[in-house]
Amino acid sequence: MTNHTPMNRRAFLSGAAAVVGATAVGARANATETDWNKVAASSKGARRGNLIAVSSYSYWHFDEDVSAPMDQCLRKAAETGFDAFEVLEQQLDRVDLRYLRSLRRDAFKYGISICSMSTHQTFVRPDADERKFNVEKTKHSIDLASEMGIPTLRVNTGRWDSWGSFDALMEHRGIEEPLPGHTDEEAFGWCVAAFEELLPYAANKGVMLSLENHWGLARTADGLIKLLDAIDSPWFGCMLDTGNFLDDTMEQIEKVLPRATMVQAKTYYGGGVWYELPLDYKKIGDLFRKYNYRGFVSLEFEGKANAEEAVPQSLALLRENLYF
Repeated sequence: MTNHTPMNRRAFLSGAAAVVGATAVGARANATETDWNKVAASSKGARRGNLIAVSSYSYWHFDEDVSAPMDQCLRKAAETGFDAFEVLEQQLDRVDLRYLRSLRRDAFKYGISICSMSTHQTFVRPDADERKFNVEKTKHSIDLASEMGIPTLRVNTGRWDSWGSFDALMEHRGIEEPLPGHTDEEAFGWCVAAFEELLPYAANKGVMLSLENHWGLARTADGLIKLLDAIDSPWFGCMLDTGNFLDDTMEQIEKVLPRATMVQAKTYYGGGVWYELPLDYKKIGDLFRKYNYRGFVSLEFEGKANAEEAVPQSLALLRENLYF
């Protein structure tokens, strides 16, 4: 029979502290300055990086041949280790209240949040009735987000559609001319009026509208900022997409980042579907720290590789670079 000698509690704690201290000193001696910032943040109990979400789009890409029901995408996001999840409204296979509330319930059970929903609308339309239709459509999207407990809705200006298709727009690098007899400045007024009508409705539902650099009038940093400056509402924010500035990418990202309330991060494993940008997430992480961006980052995997492999690979890339 082994004889156990009781250990004095103070001695035990002193010994444990010495071990922890030695470990910390060792980590400090062997770490680079950047690594030590990670260790220091962790030792304070602080969150080490931005909360990383994944958009359901990452599993689908508008591919009608791919089965990606929203509840299954949510479960995959949780199993992969994401902090949060983003819903692409167009991908919602059901919109009845029972299903929407089940998504909200499941997210809670999985321990992740549904941080955003991305929608599609256009206010760049000469026809006032068509603009009104898109306002009502967006109000419906706000209702859906509210039922799922989603705090922000990604919105667009829309575009002229003068090229006829999105593929053609991409062939022209997102640049399009106004329809005959109209101007971008005229469309700017349409967009401002639409958002000013929507924002009281969104505020009443507790849903923030986040305008993305998603082609159209917000294709460039200057165009996006012009719209942000024109509308004075705490419920109107900015969704920065790292993959939608095709020219002077890093310069435009830096210009918009101080205004961002959420970020979507593109990756292109296997090559891009429409194009591929050389996004340097180490430099983007440096910009996050420079401007103290601490909000959500939602992965939009837009490559040709299998999502089952590329999405976890993308998460690892973002975790490695987007820390405080």
